[in-house]
Amino acid sequence: MPLDIYDKLMMLAKRRGFIYPSFEIYGGSAGFYDYGPLGSRLKQNIENLWRKFYILKDNCLEISTPTVTLFEVLKASGHVEEFTDLTVDCKKCKQSFKVEEIIEEKDSIENAIDKDNIKCPNCRSKLINPYPVNLMFSTKIGFGKSRDAFLRPETAQGIFTDFHLLYRYNREKLPFGVIQIGKGYRNEVSPRQGTIRLREFSMAEAEIFFDPKDKNHQNFNRVKNKELYLYDNKKEKKYSLEKAVNDKIINNQALAYYMHLTHDFLIAAGVDQKKFRFRKHAKNELAHYAEECWDAELYSERFGWIECVGIADRSAYDLKSHIKNSGTDMYATRKYDKPRIVKNKKIIPKMDELGPLFKKKAGEIKIILENMEVKKLDKISVKIDGKTIEIPKTCYNIIEKKEKQIGEKFIPHVIEPSYGIDRILYCILEHNFIETIKKDENYRILKLNPIISPIKVGVLPLINDYKLSKIAKEIDISLRNSGIETYYDEGGTIGRRYARMDEIGTPFCITVDHDSLEDDSITIRDRDTTNQVRIKINDIINDILNRISS
Repeated sequence: MPLDIYDKLMMLAKRRGFIYPSFEIYGGSAGFYDYGPLGSRLKQNIENLWRKFYILKDNCLEISTPTVTLFEVLKASGHVEEFTDLTVDCKKCKQSFKVEEIIEEKDSIENAIDKDNIKCPNCRSKLINPYPVNLMFSTKIGFGKSRDAFLRPETAQGIFTDFHLLYRYNREKLPFGVIQIGKGYRNEVSPRQGTIRLREFSMAEAEIFFDPKDKNHQNFNRVKNKELYLYDNKKEKKYSLEKAVNDKIINNQALAYYMHLTHDFLIAAGVDQKKFRFRKHAKNELAHYAEECWDAELYSERFGWIECVGIADRSAYDLKSHIKNSGTDMYATRKYDKPRIVKNKKIIPKMDELGPLFKKKAGEIKIILENMEVKKLDKISVKIDGKTIEIPKTCYNIIEKKEKQIGEKFIPHVIEPSYGIDRILYCILEHNFIETIKKDENYRILKLNPIISPIKVGVLPLINDYKLSKIAKEIDISLRNSGIETYYDEGGTIGRRYARMDEIGTPFCITVDHDSLEDDSITIRDRDTTNQVRIKINDIINDILNRISS
């Protein structure tokens, strides 16, 4: 059976230092990969390009939070209950499989299993009825009276739990965005798709906080005429962002703007425009926190359409939940033109009454009562864990007082673009992989965008000659001192060295030849055109920087 592009690419990636299977000397483990010297550089360059889009273009703040996350945080976020996959086991070979990889609906697979229509993909034996499994890796913090925790499934919760601090840092102004790049963890049931489905993966996430009454974006008018391919699970059609928002295909300007930003980032990173679309989530596939979500999908020859970015309207779900569960004030203020004097009724909980009556729930009830608007004086009730609890009048006092208000409080809404860096990296490699025949041999080229290429310039003396090598090494040092990644190579024929550079995606090669000794000039070869131009050594740095930026 001939190798497909995935096989060829992964062989190249391993041979050239992009991607290695983790722990290979001990048999490896599905869902884990290492990035080698070139892979690490490529990944870092993609992440730094992403930072430019969100920090420089969109003025976002960047933070870094722990990957180990308290149980209470992920309980509040809904991940303890909702971060699950429907799983099915094989009775014979004991392998587990993710149901959605076999069939889409739970009821359908139960019927199919009952009728023996669905067999184990490995051994064709009977599958056992599906059951949900939580996909988070659990751990303990400390010893003795340890605390339950998980490896985070997303970077977002670290941003949400810091919101009150970040809001203050931003001088209590909305909208503002916060980004984080880091590891996420998902104990995948059956990670069988290389770097597409990993148990430890790299994420780049942005949480953009908005006033729910104003989900417009200040830069929307600049991009409103931009056209994107949108797929709503029925048909794919090109829309301008303005029309998509006006026709309610996209719910609001903010969501549309970050779809634009995602499009421009992915194209700048080097994905193929013809293998790129946005797909809208159907209601039954929305995450527990999402009101609307669009996926940026990239096409792979082996894996089909791959979700690489999710752009979700998370509404107030997360902050509302953390306010309820932690008691922390995570409200924003919509300021009035002038301060107002208002009469407010306040509930003052009496813990000496609440404690004995409600035990462990007393603290949560106190927080709810303190934040409750008093509308009726006859009955006050709270809802905890889906149950309504009536609070006796002996457990609180109600006071009325005048207050000066500068504005009204509200819970901000969140637009979240979430990027799977590993998937994006793989698709960039596949979209830019070219195999041809040259001199009766397979010739492979990675046409990586210069801005993300792990090596920008190959520095090559024409032959292994002391005088040529001396000049080449000086050029190499000069380029690296200017922040340009280089690779110095003097082994083999010049043709073989060009081939090595082409295979790892190096966009430019500098060749030092005998003329360089006479006139202080060198040749620069372009990978994609193979054209060569001659320039002065003193002009190399500016020339290369211009080529990279263009």
